[in-house]
Amino acid sequence: MTKLEELTALLVNEINDFKNGVEKLDNINDRLKDTKIKMDVSVYKSIIEEHQKQMASHIKAIEGFESRFNNKINKAKIYPNWAIVFFVISLVVTILIATFLIFNFLL
Repeated sequence: MTKLEELTALLVNEINDFKNGVEKLDNINDRLKDTKIKMDVSVYKSIIEEHQKQMASHIKAIEGFESRFNNKINKAKIYPNWAIVFFVISLVVTILIATFLIFNFLL
């Protein structure tokens, strides 16, 4: 009978330990539910603001480069104006001379 009493006492002790463990876990669970975690993002906020400032300056630089590039493209010409005028005048004069010579030769 002593063996049965020892086993019963051991089971009662184990059950009590299990009950105590469950109660501790319930307490921890209740504290975790009540605990609110707050993150300190001030450092990251300042880093992000600095990055935004840098990006804004880069964007302004790129826009400035783009406007200068577009101005140069708009001002760029294959031939200067005087060369085009000279070509048109010489073409007109050549056609006039050719028609004059053709009419004089035929008549």
